[in-house]
Amino acid sequence: MSRPRFPRSVFGEGDEPDARFTLANERTFLAWVRSGLAMLAGAVAVHAPAIDLEQWARTVVSLVLLVAAALAISLAWRRWLAVERSIRTGRPLPGFAGPGTLAGVIGVLIVGVAVGVLVAAVR
Repeated sequence: MSRPRFPRSVFGEGDEPDARFTLANERTFLAWVRSGLAMLAGAVAVHAPAIDLEQWARTVVSLVLLVAAALAISLAWRRWLAVERSIRTGRPLPGFAGPGTLAGVIGVLIVGVAVGVLVAAVR
């Protein structure tokens, strides 16, 4: 007898879909996780003293990158759940605000770095 799959809230619904759809959904989830890990690595790198930015700017940029990393990974999980549930039940795919949300966060980050560089240049 097979063991129940996690999360039961998803795998307990609908019919077993074509594996290609499930695996494509999984690849998209993993791509978002990789993006989150890259932002986490960026947060660590920016906070290193070797970067020629003011301390406050390094801290702000690092914090924004950390928030973006957490956001990317949490959005990836929620998206994977919603899409997998849709695939299994035959409902339309849900909308996804992830790219727009992360673009906004990265936009704030770009402005923060620009301000930090300008402040450092003026001093």
